[in-house]
Amino acid sequence: MAAQKRGFTLIELLIVVVIIGILAAIAIPKFQNTKGKANAAALKSDLRNLSSAQEAYFYDNDVYTSTPVSLQFATSPGVVLTVVSATSSGWSAMATHPASYPLMCAIYFGNVPALPPATVEGLIGCQ
Repeated sequence: MAAQKRGFTLIELLIVVVIIGILAAIAIPKFQNTKGKANAAALKSDLRNLSSAQEAYFYDNDVYTSTPVSLQFATSPGVVLTVVSATSSGWSAMATHPASYPLMCAIYFGNVPALPPATVEGLIGCQ
């Protein structure tokens, strides 16, 4: 009696590959959405940290600064933080992340023009 060789047929292997492809097609967009939410959270976090750093700087110097380097705090990886205006009576800033384009968040405090999408003083607005 000859022993029969057991193994998978080409059709069975093809079905497994198709199923794995379908699962990957479902999972990849979910992962991209999660990365976008993480980038948005990093923008908001950096703006909150900037707010605290600006207040500490104001306490020491009686003026807000337009250069984030003088605030001595580090942004999250990939976040571009820009202080648009800074005076002795207020400041405004915006944050973007290249991987989350076109998402932009902004905040303003004090007697400076509102920086869209921030419409309420002290609250971070994103679009």
